[in-house]
This record gives sequence, C-alpha cells and structure tokens, in this order.
Amino acid sequence: MGRVALVTGGSRGIGAAISVALKDAGFTVAASYGGNDAAAEKFTGETGIKTYKWSVADYDACVEGAKKVEGDLGPIEVVVANAGITRDAPFHKMTREQWQEVIDTNLTGVFNTIHPIWPGMRERKFGRVVVISSVNGQKGQFAQANYAATKAGDLGIVRSLAQEGARYGITANAVCPGYIATEMVMAVPEKVREAIIAQIPAGRLGEPEEIARCVAFLVSDEAGFITGSTISANGGQYFT
Repeated sequence: MGRVALVTGGSRGIGAAISVALKDAGFTVAASYGGNDAAAEKFTGETGIKTYKWSVADYDACVEGAKKVEGDLGPIEVVVANAGITRDAPFHKMTREQWQEVIDTNLTGVFNTIHPIWPGMRERKFGRVVVISSVNGQKGQFAQANYAATKAGDLGIVRSLAQEGARYGITANAVCPGYIATEMVMAVPEKVREAIIAQIPAGRLGEPEEIARCVAFLVSDEAGFITGSTISANGGQYFT
C-alpha cells in the first residue's frame, strides 16, 4: 500500500482525474465529495477508489472526515485541496450569500482541509500539499470577484505553508488550471465555448488529465525541492 492521498472534490471533473492519476502512481487514494452520491458511487465502482462525503466548508466535518480516512487507510501524507464552487454574478448584483458561499468553500475550505492533517505531517516530517487554484485567481474575471478572490487567496496560503513546512519535509504548491474540458465547461453554450477557446493561444480547452499530471509530479519524491511554486496550466492564456 502506497502513501495515502486525500483529494477533495475527488470524484468528478479535475478532481476525479487527479484521484485516478495518483492511484496509477501508486498512492492509496481517498476522494471526498460534497453531495453527489450517484456520481461518487459510480466513480468508486469504476476506479475502486474509496469516496467519503463531507463539506469542506464545515471544519468539524473535515476533522471527522480526515479521522475516518486515516482509520481506514492510514496517515494522510498527501493532500490535494481541489473542491470548489462558483456563484457568478457581476459585482453590483452579487449577494452576500453568493460571496460567502464561495469564500466558505474555496478559501476557508482549504484551511479546513489542511489544518487537521498538518500536525501529523509535521510530526512525521513529511507531507505534500497541493492546492488547485485557477487562472482567474491570477488575472481576475468578469462576474467572479468572489471566485477570483478565493483563488488568489489560495496562492497566499500555499506560499505561507511552504515557508512553515520546509523544515519539516513538507512541500506546498499550487496548480492554476485554465479552462478545462470538464462537465461544467462543456455544458455552456457552444458559442460561449468558442469565445473562450479564442482567448487561448493553444487553440483548445485543456484536459483534466493534463492538470492531474501536474499534481502527480508535485506530490512525487522527485519534486521534493519544489515548494511555494505555482504551475500555470492554461494553454498560454495568461503568463506570470
């Protein structure tokens, strides 16, 4: 049995691709999810990866979820904070509820996910943390002030954890995907997708597996000297 990896939002979209890539790399993977029981059951049936249901916006649920995973599989040595939501609206129309829901999941949810696991990593003097941010956290995006704020904040978390964790053998890095051919993106009208692709120099959407390969590298032993870094996988849409 390989090192135990927890992937939040790990049963669908980019998260599912990450879960499968880590399993293929020899990790024992636990995929958490927030609410889609049917998708999680199908994912487990197809991949054999255990799924666990809890909300990353709930700190106590994250604590209990991590305990359950560690009780079933062993100490969590790799955390991929991938779970996220959108509640898009132009800023003048954005409600407090839309703002807070995204903050609670995409930003506080990263704290909630990593914080209960961090002490064990420090004690064992090993850990890999990867946070899935976004190109829109780097450049901003119309009608996504809430989402962009959380994804930019996630980069701040990563850079701070990199400094705190280095002496304990813990690395912390981020991946900023551009527009990826997930179920959500493919559901938008074709004309909207065409407009998105027109902004991408590579001339296409990314594939979830391309993001997963970035994560698989960052959590590997070969990436032990890489920490506090951001991989921008966006087809040339935005440079940092």
